[in-house]
Amino acid sequence: MDPNLRIFTIPNAVPFHARPPTHTIIFLHGRGDSARNFVETLGFSPDAHGHSITQSFPSVRWVFPEPVARPGGERALQWFKVPDDLSDKADEDTQVEGLRKYVASIRNLIHREAFYLNGRYHRIGLMGHCQGAATALHALLSLDIKVMPDDADGTPLPRRLAAFIAFGARMPFPGRSLEGTRAVLHLDDTTATDKDSNHNEILHNTPILLEHCDDDTIHPVKDGRALRDTLVSFGADVTLHEYVRGGHWFNTPCGIEDAIAFLEQALELERKDPKTFARR
Repeated sequence: MDPNLRIFTIPNAVPFHARPPTHTIIFLHGRGDSARNFVETLGFSPDAHGHSITQSFPSVRWVFPEPVARPGGERALQWFKVPDDLSDKADEDTQVEGLRKYVASIRNLIHREAFYLNGRYHRIGLMGHCQGAATALHALLSLDIKVMPDDADGTPLPRRLAAFIAFGARMPFPGRSLEGTRAVLHLDDTTATDKDSNHNEILHNTPILLEHCDDDTIHPVKDGRALRDTLVSFGADVTLHEYVRGGHWFNTPCGIEDAIAFLEQALELERKDPKTFARR
Protein backbone atom coordinates (compact mmCIF):
# COMPACT_ATOMS: atom_id res chain seq x y z
CA MET A 1 0.00 0.00 0.00
CA ASP A 2 1.24 3.47 -0.87
CA PRO A 3 2.27 5.34 2.32
CA ASN A 4 1.23 8.66 0.78
CA LEU A 5 -2.42 7.67 0.43
CA ARG A 6 -5.26 6.45 2.62
CA ILE A 7 -8.00 4.67 0.66
CA PHE A 8 -11.76 4.47 1.21
CA THR A 9 -13.70 2.20 -1.16
CA ILE A 10 -17.24 1.31 -2.18
CA PRO A 11 -17.80 -1.62 -1.85
CA ASN A 12 -15.63 -1.52 1.24
CA ALA A 13 -13.48 -4.52 0.32
CA VAL A 14 -10.75 -5.65 -2.08
CA PRO A 15 -12.57 -6.83 -5.22
CA PHE A 16 -12.34 -10.59 -4.77
CA HIS A 17 -15.90 -11.44 -3.78
CA ALA A 18 -18.91 -13.22 -5.27
CA ARG A 19 -19.74 -10.32 -7.59
CA PRO A 20 -16.38 -8.90 -8.72
CA PRO A 21 -16.45 -5.34 -10.03
CA THR A 22 -16.35 -4.84 -13.78
CA HIS A 23 -14.88 -1.32 -13.57
CA THR A 24 -13.13 1.03 -11.15
CA ILE A 25 -13.62 4.76 -10.67
CA ILE A 26 -10.97 6.68 -8.71
CA PHE A 27 -12.42 9.92 -7.33
CA LEU A 28 -10.21 12.56 -5.65
CA HIS A 29 -11.75 15.02 -3.18
CA GLY A 30 -11.00 18.73 -3.03
CA ARG A 31 -8.87 20.85 -0.75
CA GLY A 32 -9.60 20.58 2.98
CA ASP A 33 -11.85 17.54 2.56
CA SER A 34 -11.37 13.87 3.41
CA ALA A 35 -12.28 10.73 1.51
CA ARG A 36 -14.95 9.59 3.97
CA ASN A 37 -16.54 13.02 4.28
CA PHE A 38 -16.46 13.42 0.50
CA VAL A 39 -18.39 10.18 0.05
CA GLU A 40 -20.95 11.26 2.62
CA THR A 41 -21.46 14.70 1.06
CA LEU A 42 -21.89 13.15 -2.39
CA GLY A 43 -25.12 11.78 -0.98
CA PHE A 44 -26.36 15.36 -0.59
CA SER A 45 -25.73 16.01 -4.30
CA PRO A 46 -28.17 13.53 -5.83
CA ASP A 47 -29.25 12.79 -9.37
CA ALA A 48 -32.80 13.40 -10.58
CA HIS A 49 -33.95 10.27 -8.75
CA GLY A 50 -32.46 11.24 -5.40
CA HIS A 51 -29.52 8.84 -5.57
CA SER A 52 -25.79 9.44 -5.18
CA ILE A 53 -23.67 9.05 -8.30
CA THR A 54 -21.96 6.08 -6.63
CA GLN A 55 -25.28 4.21 -6.51
CA SER A 56 -25.89 4.35 -10.26
CA PHE A 57 -23.38 1.68 -11.26
CA PRO A 58 -23.48 -1.28 -8.83
CA SER A 59 -20.78 -3.22 -10.69
CA VAL A 60 -18.25 -0.38 -10.26
CA ARG A 61 -15.68 -0.31 -7.48
CA TRP A 62 -15.36 3.30 -6.29
CA VAL A 63 -11.98 4.25 -4.84
CA PHE A 64 -11.57 7.46 -2.83
CA PRO A 65 -7.95 8.27 -1.92
CA GLU A 66 -6.86 10.99 0.46
CA PRO A 67 -3.36 12.43 0.94
CA VAL A 68 -1.37 11.41 4.00
CA ALA A 69 1.14 13.84 5.48
CA ARG A 70 4.51 12.40 6.46
CA PRO A 71 5.85 11.72 9.00
CA GLY A 72 3.16 10.61 11.42
CA GLY A 73 0.58 9.40 8.94
CA GLU A 74 -1.99 12.10 9.73
CA ARG A 75 -4.35 13.23 6.99
CA ALA A 76 -3.05 16.11 4.89
CA LEU A 77 -5.42 19.04 4.41
CA GLN A 78 -4.57 19.53 0.74
CA TRP A 79 -3.05 17.72 -2.20
CA PHE A 80 -0.60 20.57 -2.77
CA LYS A 81 0.12 24.04 -1.43
CA VAL A 82 -1.52 26.93 -3.21
CA PRO A 83 0.42 30.17 -3.75
CA ASP A 84 -1.16 33.45 -2.71
CA ASP A 85 -1.15 34.70 -6.28
CA LEU A 86 -2.08 32.03 -8.82
CA SER A 87 -0.97 34.31 -11.65
CA ASP A 88 2.57 34.63 -10.28
CA LYS A 89 4.71 32.02 -12.03
CA ALA A 90 7.45 32.56 -9.47
CA ASP A 91 5.12 30.97 -6.90
CA GLU A 92 4.47 27.85 -8.95
CA ASP A 93 7.20 25.95 -7.12
CA THR A 94 4.88 26.11 -4.11
CA GLN A 95 2.58 23.65 -5.86
CA VAL A 96 5.17 21.28 -7.28
CA GLU A 97 6.24 19.32 -4.18
CA GLY A 98 2.82 17.98 -3.26
CA LEU A 99 1.76 17.42 -6.84
CA ARG A 100 4.90 15.47 -7.65
CA LYS A 101 4.43 13.14 -4.68
CA TYR A 102 0.71 12.54 -5.00
CA VAL A 103 0.60 12.36 -8.80
CA ALA A 104 3.09 9.50 -8.60
CA SER A 105 0.91 7.84 -5.96
CA ILE A 106 -2.28 8.22 -8.00
CA ARG A 107 -0.58 6.70 -11.04
CA ASN A 108 0.48 3.75 -8.88
CA LEU A 109 -3.12 3.43 -7.70
CA ILE A 110 -4.32 3.35 -11.32
CA HIS A 111 -1.84 0.56 -12.10
CA ARG A 112 -2.99 -1.38 -9.03
CA GLU A 113 -6.64 -1.14 -10.02
CA ALA A 114 -5.75 -2.18 -13.58
CA PHE A 115 -4.10 -5.29 -12.12
CA TYR A 116 -7.39 -6.16 -10.40
CA LEU A 117 -9.12 -5.73 -13.78
CA ASN A 118 -6.64 -7.96 -15.63
CA GLY A 119 -4.90 -5.07 -17.35
CA ARG A 120 -8.08 -3.38 -18.57
CA TYR A 121 -7.12 0.26 -18.10
CA HIS A 122 -10.04 1.21 -20.35
CA ARG A 123 -12.35 0.15 -17.52
CA ILE A 124 -10.91 2.70 -15.09
CA GLY A 125 -12.45 6.14 -14.69
CA LEU A 126 -10.56 9.01 -13.06
CA MET A 127 -12.48 11.86 -11.44
CA GLY A 128 -11.71 14.81 -9.19
CA HIS A 129 -13.05 17.94 -7.57
CA CYS A 130 -11.01 21.15 -7.25
CA GLN A 131 -7.46 20.27 -6.15
CA GLY A 132 -8.28 16.60 -6.55
CA ALA A 133 -9.15 17.26 -10.18
CA ALA A 134 -5.84 19.06 -10.75
CA THR A 135 -3.92 16.18 -9.17
CA ALA A 136 -5.86 13.59 -11.16
CA LEU A 137 -5.31 15.58 -14.36
CA HIS A 138 -1.54 15.55 -13.95
CA ALA A 139 -1.73 11.81 -13.29
CA LEU A 140 -3.56 11.40 -16.60
CA LEU A 141 -1.15 13.66 -18.50
CA SER A 142 1.87 11.68 -17.29
CA LEU A 143 0.32 8.19 -17.22
CA ASP A 144 2.41 5.55 -18.95
CA ILE A 145 1.09 2.08 -19.77
CA LYS A 146 4.15 0.16 -20.82
CA VAL A 147 2.63 -3.28 -21.42
CA MET A 148 -0.89 -3.92 -22.70
CA PRO A 149 -2.25 -7.48 -22.55
CA ASP A 150 -4.55 -8.88 -25.22
CA ASP A 151 -8.21 -9.58 -24.57
CA ALA A 152 -9.46 -13.17 -24.37
CA ASP A 153 -10.01 -13.24 -28.14
CA GLY A 154 -6.50 -11.97 -28.85
CA THR A 155 -7.60 -8.40 -29.57
CA PRO A 156 -5.22 -5.77 -28.12
CA LEU A 157 -6.82 -3.87 -25.26
CA PRO A 158 -7.24 -0.09 -25.69
CA ARG A 159 -4.41 2.06 -24.36
CA ARG A 160 -6.51 4.62 -22.48
CA LEU A 161 -8.68 5.18 -19.45
CA ALA A 162 -12.46 4.90 -19.62
CA ALA A 163 -13.04 8.56 -18.74
CA PHE A 164 -11.74 11.62 -16.95
CA ILE A 165 -14.21 13.96 -15.22
CA ALA A 166 -13.29 17.17 -13.39
CA PHE A 167 -15.57 19.40 -11.32
CA GLY A 168 -14.65 23.02 -10.55
CA ALA A 169 -11.11 22.58 -11.84
CA ARG A 170 -8.35 24.82 -13.11
CA MET A 171 -5.11 24.17 -14.95
CA PRO A 172 -2.03 24.25 -12.71
CA PHE A 173 0.99 25.72 -14.49
CA PRO A 174 -0.97 27.30 -17.37
CA GLY A 175 0.54 28.59 -20.58
CA ARG A 176 2.81 25.61 -21.22
CA SER A 177 2.90 23.05 -24.00
CA LEU A 178 1.93 19.47 -23.23
CA GLU A 179 5.60 18.48 -22.98
CA GLY A 180 6.31 21.49 -20.75
CA THR A 181 3.36 20.70 -18.50
CA ARG A 182 4.61 17.17 -17.99
CA ALA A 183 8.17 18.32 -17.36
CA VAL A 184 7.29 20.77 -14.59
CA LEU A 185 6.84 17.99 -12.00
CA HIS A 186 10.23 16.44 -12.87
CA LEU A 187 8.85 12.91 -12.79
CA ASP A 188 11.55 10.52 -13.93
CA ASP A 189 9.46 8.72 -16.55
CA THR A 190 8.03 11.82 -18.26
CA THR A 191 11.29 13.19 -19.63
CA ALA A 192 11.13 11.20 -22.86
CA THR A 193 10.03 12.94 -26.03
CA ASP A 194 6.45 12.52 -27.22
CA LYS A 195 7.69 10.29 -30.04
CA ASP A 196 9.26 7.86 -27.58
CA SER A 197 6.32 7.54 -25.17
CA ASN A 198 2.69 6.47 -25.24
CA HIS A 199 1.44 9.29 -22.99
CA ASN A 200 -0.16 11.05 -25.95
CA GLU A 201 -2.14 8.00 -27.02
CA ILE A 202 -3.63 7.67 -23.54
CA LEU A 203 -4.58 11.34 -23.35
CA HIS A 204 -5.97 11.55 -26.89
CA ASN A 205 -8.14 8.43 -26.47
CA THR A 206 -9.54 9.14 -23.00
CA PRO A 207 -12.85 11.08 -23.17
CA ILE A 208 -12.88 14.10 -20.84
CA LEU A 209 -15.82 15.90 -19.21
CA LEU A 210 -15.40 19.20 -17.38
CA GLU A 211 -18.20 20.66 -15.27
CA HIS A 212 -18.14 24.20 -13.89
CA CYS A 213 -20.69 26.46 -12.21
CA ASP A 214 -21.08 30.14 -13.11
CA ASP A 215 -21.29 31.11 -9.43
CA ASP A 216 -18.04 29.35 -8.46
CA THR A 217 -16.13 32.00 -6.51
CA ILE A 218 -13.05 29.83 -5.83
CA HIS A 219 -12.24 28.97 -9.43
CA PRO A 220 -14.33 31.20 -11.73
CA VAL A 221 -15.90 29.61 -14.78
CA LYS A 222 -13.21 31.22 -16.95
CA ASP A 223 -10.77 28.78 -15.32
CA GLY A 224 -12.86 25.88 -16.61
CA ARG A 225 -12.91 27.36 -20.09
CA ALA A 226 -9.16 27.89 -20.00
CA LEU A 227 -8.68 24.28 -18.90
CA ARG A 228 -10.85 23.09 -21.78
CA ASP A 229 -8.92 25.16 -24.29
CA THR A 230 -5.60 23.92 -22.95
CA LEU A 231 -6.62 20.26 -23.12
CA VAL A 232 -8.02 20.69 -26.62
CA SER A 233 -4.68 22.20 -27.66
CA PHE A 234 -3.05 19.05 -26.24
CA GLY A 235 -5.20 16.95 -28.58
CA ALA A 236 -7.71 15.73 -26.00
CA ASP A 237 -11.41 15.02 -26.61
CA VAL A 238 -13.05 17.47 -24.18
CA THR A 239 -16.65 18.38 -23.32
CA LEU A 240 -17.35 21.35 -21.03
CA HIS A 241 -20.73 21.77 -19.33
CA GLU A 242 -21.49 25.05 -17.56
CA TYR A 243 -24.27 25.53 -15.00
CA VAL A 244 -25.85 28.64 -13.51
CA ARG A 245 -25.79 27.41 -9.91
CA GLY A 246 -23.73 25.06 -7.79
CA GLY A 247 -20.88 27.20 -6.48
CA HIS A 248 -17.57 25.45 -6.01
CA TRP A 249 -19.28 22.09 -5.92
CA PHE A 250 -21.64 20.06 -8.10
CA ASN A 251 -24.72 21.29 -9.89
CA THR A 252 -27.67 19.14 -8.89
CA PRO A 253 -29.43 17.38 -10.30
CA CYS A 254 -28.46 18.35 -13.88
CA GLY A 255 -24.68 18.23 -13.38
CA ILE A 256 -24.84 14.83 -11.70
CA GLU A 257 -27.18 13.56 -14.42
CA ASP A 258 -24.74 14.76 -17.08
CA ALA A 259 -21.84 13.02 -15.33
CA ILE A 260 -23.82 9.78 -15.06
CA ALA A 261 -24.78 9.93 -18.74
CA PHE A 262 -21.13 10.53 -19.65
CA LEU A 263 -20.07 7.53 -17.57
CA GLU A 264 -22.79 5.35 -19.09
CA GLN A 265 -21.30 5.92 -22.52
CA ALA A 266 -17.66 5.81 -21.44
CA LEU A 267 -17.97 2.69 -19.28
CA GLU A 268 -20.49 1.05 -21.62
CA LEU A 269 -22.70 0.42 -18.61
CA GLU A 270 -26.38 1.11 -18.06
CA ARG A 271 -27.27 2.96 -14.87
CA LYS A 272 -29.28 0.91 -12.40
CA ASP A 273 -31.95 1.71 -9.85
CA PRO A 274 -30.22 1.05 -6.49
CA LYS A 275 -33.47 -0.30 -5.01
CA THR A 276 -33.84 -2.86 -7.80
CA PHE A 277 -30.22 -3.98 -7.43
CA ALA A 278 -30.56 -4.30 -3.65
CA ARG A 279 -33.46 -6.77 -4.02
CA ARG A 280 -31.45 -9.23 -6.11
